[in-house]
Amino acid sequence: MSIQNEKDLQGILKAGKFVAKVRELLKLLAKPGVSTLELDNVAKLEFEKAGAFSAPKFDYKFPGFTCISTNFEIAHGIPKKDTILKNGDLVNIDVSAKLDGYYADTGISFVVGNANETLHKLCETAIEGTMRATKQAFTGNYLRNIGREIHSTAVENGFTVIKNLAGHGTGKKLHEEPQVLVYEEKRDQRKLGNGLVLAIESFISTGSQTAYEEEDGWTLVASNRRGELSYVAQCEHTVIVQNGKPIIATL
Repeated sequence: MSIQNEKDLQGILKAGKFVAKVRELLKLLAKPGVSTLELDNVAKLEFEKAGAFSAPKFDYKFPGFTCISTNFEIAHGIPKKDTILKNGDLVNIDVSAKLDGYYADTGISFVVGNANETLHKLCETAIEGTMRATKQAFTGNYLRNIGREIHSTAVENGFTVIKNLAGHGTGKKLHEEPQVLVYEEKRDQRKLGNGLVLAIESFISTGSQTAYEEEDGWTLVASNRRGELSYVAQCEHTVIVQNGKPIIATL
C-alpha cells in the first residue's frame, strides 16, 4: 500500500511499534532451556492484549502466532514444544501482525548465549544489509537499489544471499507488491513512489543461494546441489518510502 493520509501513517506506525515490541520481548526470553512454543505462547498473549491478529495465522493459516526458526532453518519455522533452545543456537524470530486494519512485519536473527565468530558475523551482516537497504527507500529511487545494498553487504563480508527469497510490499495485507529482491536485477526499471510501505529484509547465507521447503509445507532451509546445508540470517523492517529520510516503523 501507499500512505494516503495521516490515518494510514499512524496505523502503520502503531502496527510497527507493536511487532517490534513482541520481537524484542521474544529475543530477550530466548534462553537455553526455553522451547520455541513457549516463546510463541508469550507472543499469543501479547497479540490478545493488543487486540492484534497474527498475520501469518490470519492470512495463511500458519500453525503458530510467530515464525521461529532455528539453526539451519531459514524462515517459517513452526514453534514446537520439543524444540528446546541450546547455547550457540542460531534463532530467527519473525513477527507480523494485523492491528486496526494495518499490517507490519519484522524479524531478527541472533545466537542464543555464546556465538561462534561466523554466526555472530552472519547476524551482524544481516542487520547491516537491511539498514543499508532502508536508506535506499526514498521517493524516485530505483527499487533494485535496495537489493543491491543487501547483496553488496553480503559479498563484502564473505557471504552470499538467498536469491529465491525476498522482501515485499505490505500495509493492507501481509504480502503485497512489489517484491523486494535481495540482489540487484538491473533490468528492473521501477521507481519507488512516495508513501509506499515495504518490508525490507535480508537473507544472508554462509554458502547456498537457494531455499527449499521442508516436508511440513512451511519451514525453509538452504542447501547446495550436494545437499550441504547453509546457515542463513535475516533482518527485516517495515519501511515507509519518503521524499527525505525513510521512516522505519519497526525499530
